[in-house]
Amino acid sequence: MVGILRDFLENSGVLVGNTDDIMLYTLSEEELFELFQIVSNQLSFIWNEFLKFHRTHRVRILDYLHDIWDFDRKAEWSIWIMHSKIKIPHRYLRSVTDDAPRHLLRISSTRKVHHDPIQNSLSQAELHRKSIAQMKINTRSVQDMHIYGDPSCIPVVRMEQHVMVVPRHYSSKDLLTEALEPMDNILPPLLRGQSLEKKSSSFKSGHILRAVIFVHGFQGHHLDLRLVRNQWLLLDPGAECLLSQINEDRTSGDFTEMGRRLANEVVAFLKRKIDKYSKYGGCQEVKLSFVGHSIGNVILRSALTEPKLQPFLKNLYTYMSISGPHLGYWYSSNSLFNSGLWLMKRLKGMQCMHQLTFSDDNDPQNTFLYKLCKMKTLENFKNIILVSSPQDGYVPYHSARLDLCHASSSDNSKRGQVFTEMLNNCLDQIRAPTSEKRVFMRCDVNFDQSAQGRSLNTMIGRAAHIEFLENDIYARFIMWSFPDLFR
Repeated sequence: MVGILRDFLENSGVLVGNTDDIMLYTLSEEELFELFQIVSNQLSFIWNEFLKFHRTHRVRILDYLHDIWDFDRKAEWSIWIMHSKIKIPHRYLRSVTDDAPRHLLRISSTRKVHHDPIQNSLSQAELHRKSIAQMKINTRSVQDMHIYGDPSCIPVVRMEQHVMVVPRHYSSKDLLTEALEPMDNILPPLLRGQSLEKKSSSFKSGHILRAVIFVHGFQGHHLDLRLVRNQWLLLDPGAECLLSQINEDRTSGDFTEMGRRLANEVVAFLKRKIDKYSKYGGCQEVKLSFVGHSIGNVILRSALTEPKLQPFLKNLYTYMSISGPHLGYWYSSNSLFNSGLWLMKRLKGMQCMHQLTFSDDNDPQNTFLYKLCKMKTLENFKNIILVSSPQDGYVPYHSARLDLCHASSSDNSKRGQVFTEMLNNCLDQIRAPTSEKRVFMRCDVNFDQSAQGRSLNTMIGRAAHIEFLENDIYARFIMWSFPDLFR
């Protein structure tokens, strides 16, 4: 404004000094009025142009601000996240030599089988938590004090990203190696050399139905996963979310029946949304994602085998499993929980518990879970995220991670062989060449349970299992570290 006044006064022949102080008292009242009228007109013109620019480029500006927010969140929250990259073994093979005990061999892997993965995860998290306590965290004017109030009480998340070697099914090349670097998405698009025009063009290309289905666990409620849903909507406000309630009060029966009910509910939900989009130009693409907690993961995988959902398998996008018993309850080390399972099977005759413990048939290869692992319920997802916790005693650690179990390596019975086949069948689906790019992650969440003390909930592992529903901080860390997987 001083520059404008200077230019006007100099053009008017008024002497202006070398300093920024302008001797306005040398002007008459009419000249002052004319001067301020010129200044106000120019400010009004600048403001109107500013508003016009924002109206024209509203989407691009919001995208840019959103990316800056992503960048800031990842930078601030990265201290609670440990990144690592582990290559998935090609196969788990059982040796059949007669002069040596049968054991499991991990092909193309550097991890040693005899190491206890639960203790490894707990010790790594404890060391990381101690290092956080020694950090000096800068305070800011705007900060989430729920996280920064007491940093030592925040969950520590260990993210294992896996290098995928997936054959390219439409190219002459034989192999395609796809790997996500731990922080490869930390910079916003402008800083990565991407233009705003490219991102904003996706909004003009047509309506995309991004549907997310949330499935609760045993004796759960449809609002159990509302905190995770809320974080998803913060990343993708346009997502259409369904908190499944078709199996409320009906989670003790047969998984096949529960899966069929869920499939009907999902198809009806998708049809409603597609009809809604048809009123606004139609739906050109569908992205279907699933989030499950506990046995809700078994229910949704069972639903994916239903004929009604077959037309939507090509639209599967992201699958986030939160403490799901994908390999059942074999080799569970929680004796208290195992006793509870036995009581539920004996006294209440819950079919789902028989299926989770492989007691639904005398032949393990005729059981529900063995057959489910052979069905292609995972290979159509472009992103697979398995969230587990070594503190969760309700779901075996290896079962939630789809990982090798140390106890099975010394099991020479048919059970050990069946377990290996189930694990290989699941990993084969993840390696299947149905997608140009597939992201597979294992996320270990270590909660701070110091405030809970030594209670029955912590002893039986229930506290960590329920903490997944009552604490969404771990979901923030995972989602804001890899936002592209949730949009």
